[in-house]
Amino acid sequence: MRTPPIPIRPRRSSGGGDLLEQLQSRVVGQPQAMTEIVPYVQMHRAGLAPDGRPVGVFLLLGPTGTGKTRTVEALADVLHGSERHMLKVDCGEFQMEHEVAKLIGAPPGYLGHRETQPLLTQQKLNAVTSESSNLSLLLFDEIEKAAPSMTRLLLGVLDKATLRLGDNTSVNFERTLIFLTSNLGAEAMRKYVSPDFGFEAMSPGLGQSGGAKKLQSIGWGAVKRRFAPEFVNRIDAVITYSPLDKTAMDLILDQQIAALERHIQDRLEDKSFDIELTNGARKVLLERGTSSEFGARELKRTILRMLTQPLAAMVERGGVPDGCSVIVDRKRSGEGLELMVDDD
Repeated sequence: MRTPPIPIRPRRSSGGGDLLEQLQSRVVGQPQAMTEIVPYVQMHRAGLAPDGRPVGVFLLLGPTGTGKTRTVEALADVLHGSERHMLKVDCGEFQMEHEVAKLIGAPPGYLGHRETQPLLTQQKLNAVTSESSNLSLLLFDEIEKAAPSMTRLLLGVLDKATLRLGDNTSVNFERTLIFLTSNLGAEAMRKYVSPDFGFEAMSPGLGQSGGAKKLQSIGWGAVKRRFAPEFVNRIDAVITYSPLDKTAMDLILDQQIAALERHIQDRLEDKSFDIELTNGARKVLLERGTSSEFGARELKRTILRMLTQPLAAMVERGGVPDGCSVIVDRKRSGEGLELMVDDD
């Protein structure tokens, strides 16, 4: 008797395409970074991530304000529904060797053992998962600022996905994506893209063939000079972020204004209003909030200072009718913004 064939179950989609689209819509101007990260999330979702090590380890390089930290925030938002759903270690707080002990806590018997709670625990790592995903996101921001003992401490985490705390308990990182951000090589990248003088100042920088590869080479060289080979070899992908162009800056401004409008809708509800920016107002915000040196890092603070705070003052004194539009234009003097109510 012939045995009936075993039915082949269709593989469930991991949603990788949707994830890539969602990330690229949130992080402007860095498509290569998203393409590098998404396959590791897919491996985890499919149950094919390697055993005994983190799901993925990424070193994000590039000038400030290009979206390195924003990438991790966007991934947290897509996976867990909140940009804050990640564990972040500010490496600038661990520049001295003795400060690194705060990560794992003091061992039993040491003075202050009970008062020194480790920053990296299994409970904290599990707390940044969600019902929609059991993948934890761990960010070491500006890793080059940390004392050398931190990179030595991380060797076991990156290789074996295990960290032993001061009280001899262990933290497991097998369901964790680890991100390290760094500004190593950023100044050399900026000079390559926008040379200050000489023949190179007339060249198009990234527009040249191989411009992106040149930036990667600059960043990779800085990494190898700063970190030991055994540390670098445990990193799955080194991703170099390119300086943002004018088109990317415009899109980021659109995102920030849309976020402000959502905030107004959520907070004021029936008393909310619309915001309309003229081209002149957009130019002011981009001039004040973006630069070749700092990228889009200052844009959020510029919008807060020049737009959100004046709007709040108008709302407080009852100058914004429900359901109206607030038109934002450049002042005739060119030195700031003026806000006008259109209640037609």
